[in-house]
Amino acid sequence: MAHVKSGGSKAAQGVNIAGKRLGLKASAGQKVRNGNILVRQRGTVYHPGKNVKMGRDFSIYSIADGTVEFRTMTGYKRGKKYIDVLLEKSPQKAEKTTKAKKESSK
Repeated sequence: MAHVKSGGSKAAQGVNIAGKRLGLKASAGQKVRNGNILVRQRGTVYHPGKNVKMGRDFSIYSIADGTVEFRTMTGYKRGKKYIDVLLEKSPQKAEKTTKAKKESSK
């Protein structure tokens, strides 16, 4: 009857499980393309804003090309964090608008 009692439970001897690589995938000011994933999360830590959608696993992705912006809400949504993708104005469109403004002022 000489034996040593095993230390710890069977659950403590479990297998290592790989991390799920959750978190932010794009930072503020970074340029992203349509379809790029911005956040992988469990639950709604971050909420989708402008030009952004949420997948069924709560991952947030861009639906347009642009620059990533983060904002924290005030008022009755105080403390909630939203992610937006702001569209970039192309140089051609900017030239057209400045020409139109100059012509209308004449």
